[in-house]
Amino acid sequence: MSGKVIEGKATPRGKYPHVKRVGDFIYVSGTSSRRPDNTFEGVEVDEMGTTNLDIKKQTAAVLENIDSILKEEGASLKDVVDVTTFLVNMNDFGGYNETYGKFFEPETGPTRTTVAVHQLPHPHLLIEIKVIAYKKQQYATH
Repeated sequence: MSGKVIEGKATPRGKYPHVKRVGDFIYVSGTSSRRPDNTFEGVEVDEMGTTNLDIKKQTAAVLENIDSILKEEGASLKDVVDVTTFLVNMNDFGGYNETYGKFFEPETGPTRTTVAVHQLPHPHLLIEIKVIAYKKQQYATH
């Protein structure tokens, strides 16, 4: 069983790893659109301070972040078997679902649960996703 915080990714806001492998299963902690410099994909603030949050851009960034985390374990989004999504507002479900469909096939993709939550760890976050993937572990031969 191994967990790790991945260099070059946004640092977790608590004491937990980005990813943990248990045999052939890979668990990815809740992931947002936060970049390593603590800015967020899908967030624009104009000169007057008006904030525009884009669920489609945030969803794509979250799934791309998860894919890059899985690559650290020799896996990818194709290996995901279960997805849990947390939305701050179910009115964003349509945009989230449309973008999600660009990453996963309906018949062969993972199982999925989507729930609304009161808030996420930053007011600019509309979405957070956690996944479980299955990928046979590659063992070194001697």
